[in-house]
Amino acid sequence: MHPMKYVFHISITLFLLVSCNAPQEEESRPNILLIVGDDIGFSDIGSYGGEIETPNIDFLAQNGLRFQTFYNMAKCNPTRSSMLTGLYKGGEGAVHLAHLTEQAGYYSVMSGKEHFDKWVPDYCKAENVFEHSFYFWATTEYFLPPSGEFERPFYLEGKQIPASEIKYQKAPMHKTDFITDYALKWLDANPNPDDPFFLYLPYHAAHYPLQARPEDIAKYRGKYMKGWDVLREERYERMKSMGIISEKTRLSPAEGNLNKFRGPLKPSYTDYYPWESMSDAQKDSLDLEMAVFAAMIDRMDQNIGRVLDHLKAKGQLENTLIMFLVDNGSCPFYANKIEDVQPGPANSYWSLRSTWANLGNTPFRQYKQAGFEGGSRTPFIAYWPEVIEPNTITDQPGHIVDLAPTFLDVLGIDYPESIHGFPTIPLHGQSLLPVFKGEQREAPEFFISGLDRFRMFRSGDHKIVRMNGEEWQLYNVIEDPSELTDLAEESPQELERLSNKYEEVARKMGW
Repeated sequence: MHPMKYVFHISITLFLLVSCNAPQEEESRPNILLIVGDDIGFSDIGSYGGEIETPNIDFLAQNGLRFQTFYNMAKCNPTRSSMLTGLYKGGEGAVHLAHLTEQAGYYSVMSGKEHFDKWVPDYCKAENVFEHSFYFWATTEYFLPPSGEFERPFYLEGKQIPASEIKYQKAPMHKTDFITDYALKWLDANPNPDDPFFLYLPYHAAHYPLQARPEDIAKYRGKYMKGWDVLREERYERMKSMGIISEKTRLSPAEGNLNKFRGPLKPSYTDYYPWESMSDAQKDSLDLEMAVFAAMIDRMDQNIGRVLDHLKAKGQLENTLIMFLVDNGSCPFYANKIEDVQPGPANSYWSLRSTWANLGNTPFRQYKQAGFEGGSRTPFIAYWPEVIEPNTITDQPGHIVDLAPTFLDVLGIDYPESIHGFPTIPLHGQSLLPVFKGEQREAPEFFISGLDRFRMFRSGDHKIVRMNGEEWQLYNVIEDPSELTDLAEESPQELERLSNKYEEVARKMGW
């Protein structure tokens, strides 16, 4: 056992001896499965209006709860840092979700992407909190590259391994598949099968590079020839009919990437242009690009289906709380490294352009990194047959910092007073359990998202947001969810109230 983990075992044992609240009876504690998608827009998933086939995620939605408004931190690493600790920003004294499940006697495993901000303590890293872990840091390829030029390390049980040593079931190896292979292997390796488990499954799909199995790409080839303009309208109408967006929600005008700090700003990738202005050859290439993106999400859904089938076979599905979410909105940034190879195979390295990312973020504005709803608002689905009423949609907003207090409620434990000799940092979110139960929870005082130059701060119905470090804009996100009418000039008092409140919170956070 890792020495840091051994120290934590001792501290938790002492904590449990003095805790007045023991965990809930074992039979009432569900297994917990937390699934995270990467760089997927609000409307890409089938149950949120997309045409991409996601029957397994849709099963969770149809038999569970969907949030109309759920916020992330608008980028991979801050989202994971805040989601797994319940803190907008922290440091020593932060507590990982797996610390909580271990405290409650759960068997906890992880397979997938790990990417933290610098403030997250080392004791929160995968090998120090999970019984078993397979992970990679930030961006890695989906197939084993034909050369090591772009290869980045993978870690198994805390030790670096080359991609060539990864165990996989289906050839050629594909990251989304072997992430699931390890997860299922470890679910079967629970030394005490009667103990509940926590499985953290952060997939990398559909982050660039755009690489997918040929049979998955073939399913979508030609489906995007109608273009992003028509498809945005189709998704928008489906979302309204589903109840995923309110009738007040307008479809934002098509918009390019306005981020001045994420280059290169290559017009063919960053700007908006009408689909009909493209030649037939260009349309065919663009259709392929989006088909590969769709195929990556499809493959993730197939693997979620593998996990659901495993739980069904073990008789565990009905006593498992499953949550699916996404780390940020769709990504429009140019990251191509090999331009003479079309997207799809192992020797390609393409990224999605802003016009397709704009489709993903329908009906909202802007993209990953931005506090506008297109960057900060993504799907959240919760499935828990014993608690959640099937096929329900809530208009109560939530945030990834709400997961930690939700875990405490579900586990029936208290938040520890200290960890590794540090006093714990009070959590910043509020439990979602009342919402899961169909009840009205007290609205959090505020929500934060977006990188510093692109920050958003929401309190009540209003929200301030800035772009490229420019002046704050002000929106009523209840009346104007797509942020089309800036109220800064007509409501200066509300703007001042929110900006002052944000500055106070930012000082406390150390921003």
